[in-house]
Amino acid sequence: MEFGIFTIGDVTTDPTTGRTPTEHERITATVEYAKKAEEVGLDVFATGEHHNPPFAAPGNPPVLLANLAAQTTTLRFSTATTLITTNDPVRLAEDYAYAQHLAEGRLDLMLGRGNTGPVYPWFGADIRQGIPLAIEKYHLLRRLWREENVTWKGEFRTPLQHFTAVPRPLDGAPPFVWHGSIRSPEIAEQAAYYGDGFFHNNIFWNIEHTQRMVRLYRQRYEHYGHGAAEQAIVGLGGQVFIGETEAKAKEFFRPYFDNAPVYGHGPSMEEFTQMTPLTVGTVDQVIDRYLGYADAVGDYQRQLFLIDHAGLPKEVVLDQIEILGTEVVPVLRREFAARRPAGVPDDPPHAGLPAVEPATAGKENA
Repeated sequence: MEFGIFTIGDVTTDPTTGRTPTEHERITATVEYAKKAEEVGLDVFATGEHHNPPFAAPGNPPVLLANLAAQTTTLRFSTATTLITTNDPVRLAEDYAYAQHLAEGRLDLMLGRGNTGPVYPWFGADIRQGIPLAIEKYHLLRRLWREENVTWKGEFRTPLQHFTAVPRPLDGAPPFVWHGSIRSPEIAEQAAYYGDGFFHNNIFWNIEHTQRMVRLYRQRYEHYGHGAAEQAIVGLGGQVFIGETEAKAKEFFRPYFDNAPVYGHGPSMEEFTQMTPLTVGTVDQVIDRYLGYADAVGDYQRQLFLIDHAGLPKEVVLDQIEILGTEVVPVLRREFAARRPAGVPDDPPHAGLPAVEPATAGKENA
């Protein structure tokens, strides 16, 4: 099973000091977090894509991921997520194949629609067409990675005539694709249709909602003939803050939670931790909480944690990554491996699937 961290790249004022990092400081700190993740034995680093304040996450993630690949040797890289709705599939095919070469294959791709409504008109798209955009653009992206001399016509971009995206994917194997969604069953269906991975970034959702979404994906994965439901490739999001005691962890993290740009000024920290995977406490509490997710959704392949949100100081984030990699993940890795049934994949594939569509292709709509 793969464990890692993801960042949304928010530039947030530290509520305890009043200091706001510069964009440059935030970006260079992100590089340090990725290198620290590899140092302590984590498997994956992922970055979001944002185009608006208060975020300094890359609008073009391959720039960051290629830079990180040059400074690491074993860490895998992903997006969390790439906006399939507002990006051109031609650029995605070329940019991520290029980054895949630079990373020597240590790269996959998570596609999503994003949660910032204004991004659609910024890039000439209509948010009311979010699902059709995601379906059409991904189908084209798959073809561009798997075929040369592509001739194509769709609804949302100009046609292509005998077009070949370059460079071609490394060794002819496109990056593995996850479809990220927190609320849209159509995206779970899309992931299942192609036999791709499904990532439910459930940092805002209760476990019952997560169960429903993952169950749908698993059922449809089996329906389309890719394997048994329990063999489907699932990833989950999460967030933790770890302290020596639960009381100390809550005391330190509370002002950051209360002022966070994403979930601050809403439910109390206690309410939020009860409803979502946010766990503020000790190493043992984090381990116990996350071991329970396989009971809820089945044995899964990737767990990513949000660590650097809400204005936490760099030195605190680095310490949290250290604890996660040296005290939490080794136990989770061992316990998840011990309970995993035979035939259920340990890790997600490290290359894309071949150009074979499900047996029902052309008979049902994805």
